Amino acid sequence: MAVEDDELVQAAQRGDEAAFRAVYRAQQPTLLRYLTVLVGGDAEDVASEAWLQIARDLPKFRGDADGFRGWAATIARHRAMDHLRRTRRRPVAAVPVELVAIDLPDPQDTAERALETIGTDAAVALIATLPRDQAEAVMLRAVLGLDAESAGKVLGKRAGAVRTAAYRGLRTLAQRAVTPDAPAALRGVR
Repeated sequence: MAVEDDELVQAAQRGDEAAFRAVYRAQQPTLLRYLTVLVGGDAEDVASEAWLQIARDLPKFRGDADGFRGWAATIARHRAMDHLRRTRRRPVAAVPVELVAIDLPDPQDTAERALETIGTDAAVALIATLPRDQAEAVMLRAVLGLDAESAGKVLGKRAGAVRTAAYRGLRTLAQRAVTPDAPAALRGVR
């Protein structure tokens, strides 16, 4: 990350709402993808819980923008693990999305967003098929952009173990992406 990103994190820590919005907008999409691998369709709810804690604890954070990404991923992972423990104890019945969906106009070009979403959703779904340690390593290294040391801190593992898990996961994904039954978006076919 750049010096400007470090300054945004520092400004957000001082209570600058515009800086916090910028940090949120930069981090939320990748954090959401990571959480989707961990908790599936509940990723947005877990991300909301994580951002509440991030906002509450931000003044206590010490580090630069790269450190912030790792710190935010750690918080998100902890909220995801809490969520998984809760759902194992008390399974929740699924509510049909039609009951809660609200039709709002999207400011982005619909066709462009659809193509982007199909590719992203297919990639995240494919990553989610990996063994959990590999999926998390791939998401933290390739999607969130954390280095092996930072990803290791998030996962509670050594950097070498994270590198190995990410390598194995990416190798498996590469093998799956070239098979005829792989989603078209992953094979580069539209």
